[in-house]
Amino acid sequence: MTWLSSPSHRQRLVAEAGRLLEFSRAARTPDGFGWLDEGGRVQDGRPTELWITCRMTYSHALGALLGHPGSAELVDHGIAALTGAFRDAEHGGWFTSIGSEGPVEPDKGAYSHAFVVLAAASAAAADRPGGAALLAESLEVSLRHFWDDDAGMVIESWDRTFSTAEPYRGVNAAMHTVEAYLAAADVTGDRAWLDRAVRMTGRVLRMARGNAWRIPEHFDPQWQPLLEYNAENPAHAFRPYGATIGHWLEWSRLTLHARAALLSRGDAVDDGMLDDAVALFDAAVQQGWEVDGTPGFVYTVDWDGAPVVRERMHWVLCEALGAAAALHRVTGDARFDDWYRAWWEYAEEHLIDLEGGSWWHELTPDHAASRTVWAGKPDIYHALQATLIPRLPLTPTLAPALARGLME
Repeated sequence: MTWLSSPSHRQRLVAEAGRLLEFSRAARTPDGFGWLDEGGRVQDGRPTELWITCRMTYSHALGALLGHPGSAELVDHGIAALTGAFRDAEHGGWFTSIGSEGPVEPDKGAYSHAFVVLAAASAAAADRPGGAALLAESLEVSLRHFWDDDAGMVIESWDRTFSTAEPYRGVNAAMHTVEAYLAAADVTGDRAWLDRAVRMTGRVLRMARGNAWRIPEHFDPQWQPLLEYNAENPAHAFRPYGATIGHWLEWSRLTLHARAALLSRGDAVDDGMLDDAVALFDAAVQQGWEVDGTPGFVYTVDWDGAPVVRERMHWVLCEALGAAAALHRVTGDARFDDWYRAWWEYAEEHLIDLEGGSWWHELTPDHAASRTVWAGKPDIYHALQATLIPRLPLTPTLAPALARGLME
């Protein structure tokens, strides 16, 4: 029996999912979901963020499909926020953040709009009122304004009126658009969303393959890499300097989801996708895990593979768990089960906060609470997925899989 399949561990995953969903109930605010502090209280003085509202709506769509008490109502609250205060009725799309008097950041970003699609697809899979209509609208906005068919990637961001695009392109927004389009393909049955996700994945894998698996993150509008971008601000929450270890793991897993979706449709698949997923995983372990002498993944490395920001982010560990579980499912290789067990034990010892709730979002290399990049415990998205990916197939995506009763 593997660690991944052991009944005691499966029971622990069930309990942790319920604990995370219960913690996040306190994030509800009148206009969406707020940023939680380390004690699980909404932080005063912050605007309500679109990405957090979407990720909480998505998380509770999963909770509703799991039968968690109160989650269905919270999905409906999220849909109301996304069809109400966040929605730009004049120009289309959704505001990046809002306050009591309206939009605080009125620009429109591919990153946060990808999460609108993911939240809507998951709400539709959970059969929540308004979910399907929100999904149709969000996909229309994504296709019209963010999808760049010539590049096979997404435009990063626009001003409020969708008339001026930012002269920057980023792989982070593309990565979450892949996640969203895979979910959209499963919920709508429209193969075109899968094809777009596969195009983005293939381009990023080619970038990684040609750069010792250190995925470039930042680009100009012609998709030429900007390797020194944010060198003066290396710990940026969304655009850090260098290569981001957690994204190698996330792309590894997403590649496997895309590959499984193609196989499920009877497509011939180049096993290079699996080889690339393994290579990204191995590079993340070799260059990110315990590389400074203490357990944990560093946040970023430079272009020679040396650590830059050494803080331990909970989301990186969560993505490592998901990638290991996915690779074990595909290959049956025991080393992925071994890594999964080691990382889960690390999470139990250092990241899971049984007293305050949820997971510590950031630790120092010595495993004290840190706030260099992330203050508080903003959302449960990564940790909740880490409790579900080991128990679900690689295709369809999480919410449609739960809706079809595919939980192991």
